[in-house]
Amino acid sequence: MAEAHWYVVHTYSGYENKVKANIDKTIENRHLEDQILEVRVPMQDVVELKNGAKKQVQKKMFPGYVLINMVMNDDTWYVVRNTRGVTGFVGPGSKPVPLTEAEMRPLGIESENIVVDFAEGDSVVVTGGVWKDTVGVIQSMNSGKQIVTINVELFGRETPVEISQNLLRRQFSNGKESRRIHQIADSCGQGYTCSSSWTCTWTARR
Repeated sequence: MAEAHWYVVHTYSGYENKVKANIDKTIENRHLEDQILEVRVPMQDVVELKNGAKKQVQKKMFPGYVLINMVMNDDTWYVVRNTRGVTGFVGPGSKPVPLTEAEMRPLGIESENIVVDFAEGDSVVVTGGVWKDTVGVIQSMNSGKQIVTINVELFGRETPVEISQNLLRRQFSNGKESRRIHQIADSCGQGYTCSSSWTCTWTARR
């Protein structure tokens, strides 16, 4: 199979999340998980001043654009291009052109190999994001997307949640957690201190 690359898709303003949701649904329905690996809406943390108070909120980094990690062929092109809200791929004459390594680096997309010390069935602790400090059991692992599905307790019942494997560390049965063996690297090399939440939380390109 051909290699997957990151491409940029132009959307109608305000349709970014809807486009992502529609493509994700099509991937599931048509079983294209091995061809369209990931769809991302770039986000960043910004501080807004309202009524004299500062508030940190998330804003779209590139309004009107969605990034897709995919194997480009006639089928995947058709699926993406004909998704409602998509106006075309970014490239000369709307011809899809993959992002270069130099273009991806400032966005936090790196080509790297990550070794983890946990597997399906292990108990892990979430180290960042909205689920920080949550303990869950790994149900499945997607090495291509570097996403792990864990079960967490929500509203009194077990609920599956997808978490970047970079934001997990194993919890041993004796209560002591292993040292985190991988940290997310952003363009400045400082991990979580970067200004862009997209940079800090995105997984590596495969």
